Amino acid sequence: MAQSMSIHIGLNNVDPDKYNGWDGKLIACENDARDMEQLAKQAGFKDRTTLLTAEATVSNVNTELRRAAKVLMPGDILLLTYSGHGGQVPDINGPEDEPDRLDETMCFFDREYIDDELYKELEAFAEGVRILAFLDCCHSGSGLRVRQLLTPEAMEEQFQTTDPNQIETTSRLMPLDKQDELYRRDQGFYDAIQRELDARDSRELGASAVLISACQDNQLAADGLRNGLFTSTLLQVWNGGKFPGGYKAFHREILKRMPATQSPNLFVTGRPSNRFLRQRPFTI
Repeated sequence: MAQSMSIHIGLNNVDPDKYNGWDGKLIACENDARDMEQLAKQAGFKDRTTLLTAEATVSNVNTELRRAAKVLMPGDILLLTYSGHGGQVPDINGPEDEPDRLDETMCFFDREYIDDELYKELEAFAEGVRILAFLDCCHSGSGLRVRQLLTPEAMEEQFQTTDPNQIETTSRLMPLDKQDELYRRDQGFYDAIQRELDARDSRELGASAVLISACQDNQLAADGLRNGLFTSTLLQVWNGGKFPGGYKAFHREILKRMPATQSPNLFVTGRPSNRFLRQRPFTI
């Protein structure tokens, strides 16, 4: 039987000392991580790690990813889930890597983690390893536009507020002014990380990776009282393991149940296997 490992990351806040006083308070991200860990347990994943809030540092996440890369062999599977704030920093690797000239980030407890950093860690996995990732966060540089498009009714339903100025406090988007402020403060650091890493398109991932994220790059992901809207919908569709289809059908069914203002995205990279995509989700 294939080996299986899962890593579940959920942050209800970040370290304000690292984010210029911003604590990034959210409600449901730790619950998301716990519930996805429970799903993994029920699906048969034996080696499971959950990193909550202060434990979810760049060092701890990289340690777990590198441990998995050393253990997993062709045919094995890694499940990675993240719930928290998302942001963006300018991409200095060039438009061939990110057409919008922005690199997406996940807001870990101690700093933003650039998507190129994650991709670099995934390069270490053996060819034939299956990687499945679910990201319940925003990666949006268009938060202002989203606020302008939403009706008061849609705002109330998705973000529990009718005040456009409050959406960033109930979505999983790092506030745009804070993104800019922190990038200006740490530009040298983030630019150096990107220079050290090659542009993503020039590297080849041997593993098969399927990513389902909470929304499109120009949308916002809603937090919630129990779970994030994306994670809640995912769990409903999964229905305790009763969902019968493959990953594309799983994504389509989640998408059908989400509001038009939050459309989950399916992305496949590396050396995608049609057999992997046809498998029932979370198959070991």
